[in-house]
Amino acid sequence: MKSKLIFILVFMCTMAKAQQKDWANLKFYSKENKALSEQIPMNDHVVLMGNSITQFWKDLRPQFFSEHPYIDRGISGQTTPQMLLRFRQDVIDLQPKAVVILAGINDIAENTGPTTVETIFGNIVSMVELAQANNIQVILCSVLPAAAFPWNPNIHPKEKIIQLNDLLSAYTKKHKLPYVDYYKAMVMKDLSLNAEYAEDGVHPNKKGYAVMEALLENAIQQLK
Repeated sequence: MKSKLIFILVFMCTMAKAQQKDWANLKFYSKENKALSEQIPMNDHVVLMGNSITQFWKDLRPQFFSEHPYIDRGISGQTTPQMLLRFRQDVIDLQPKAVVILAGINDIAENTGPTTVETIFGNIVSMVELAQANNIQVILCSVLPAAAFPWNPNIHPKEKIIQLNDLLSAYTKKHKLPYVDYYKAMVMKDLSLNAEYAEDGVHPNKKGYAVMEALLENAIQQLK
């Protein structure tokens, strides 16, 4: 557990230094996007937009992506304003059938400064509206539970996570969008992330990703 936590912290520091010159990390997937542009239009492809939870998914469970037409566009440490800035090049320009948006936990951790739950929610809604304006279907995901952040222990995230997930759930019901509730499947009674599914209390392990995959696959299969 300690070695993995050290890796995550070092990785996030490296990403933070890179973002000093490219705040939204627009160059991160530029080569991959250029290669994919030669295949457009693609059939039934789905882009997963997110942060480290999405980025590390492909590292720990590569078969989930190699066996399906799924494109990982997660960047460690990112907040919703950063994702919103790169949404066009990392999602819209790829012309996928759908986008899966999993975002908000790093905003709550204040990775790019203090913010409100309403602002986080608004940024996610903006991504939804951009996707829909470009005929891309949207799957919204709940934020995963977390009791604390190893890189910012002064933050107490439990209640803000619940507030954000309530807003996301209500929005999907109102607009009839698919909603993948990772939170309900992975939370403990103390509102922390089930230790079976993660080693650091925030990032899923292989078992955690397996739980997420089953839930996400069910939502993807229901798309028209």
